[in-house]
Amino acid sequence: MSAFAPDSLVLNRKLPLWYQVSQSLRASILGRSPDASLRLPTEEQLAAHYGVSVLTMRQALKELEQEGLISRHRRRGTFIEPGARRSAPRRLLGSIDAIVAQQSGERTTVLGHGAAKVPGELAEYFPGVAEVVTYRRLRRDVETGEPTNWAENAVLPELADRIDVADLERWPMTKVLRDGVGVRISRITDTVEARLADPVTADLLEVPLLSPILHYTGVAYDEDGRVVDVARIRYRGDRFSFTVTVEAD
Repeated sequence: MSAFAPDSLVLNRKLPLWYQVSQSLRASILGRSPDASLRLPTEEQLAAHYGVSVLTMRQALKELEQEGLISRHRRRGTFIEPGARRSAPRRLLGSIDAIVAQQSGERTTVLGHGAAKVPGELAEYFPGVAEVVTYRRLRRDVETGEPTNWAENAVLPELADRIDVADLERWPMTKVLRDGVGVRISRITDTVEARLADPVTADLLEVPLLSPILHYTGVAYDEDGRVVDVARIRYRGDRFSFTVTVEAD
């Protein structure tokens, strides 16, 4: 039987090598195809694949073993645990209904909400607005209970006055604004970038400090071109990938 083939990795010398290797291999394991081999290459082969020492590779494998993703057997080799979950890519699609659908399907807890001065990094979206109402929510996998992402939504105060907070534990903000408040959303601009987990994100998502995350910013506009909501969502980097599909005319 051929061994499992992990993805390649470009190393960042500013981060611990063992951590980068463990996270890359972890993502390869969780995103593997259903017919992929469960046998991993040897430590020496993996070390050569990633361009690290055998000691570094051993430390990375130890991390995955402690997570229960792999098991190591003397003389037999190292194997992926059959129960290690495969994760589907998160898709950024081109309709409001698609965005609502992709934000649903997780158990959501509202962490808090309240009015505050417009953050400096959001000032460009809310010209002439002194305050916004910010909602903070944590989403968990419905099967495992594991945190998958946490979100902050900055909403215009006049719209926030009409939001039922209980709805945010059932629906994403886009649906609440559109169907609950009656905002006619014309478009949403999406931006996705790689970042490192800050202390708040690391704590909420239960990941190591400075581990890679996917940072999503969604800016929702109404029919008059006014920004009605800015969503900032931090996804666990080991649970999601993003695919953008562009259709030809």
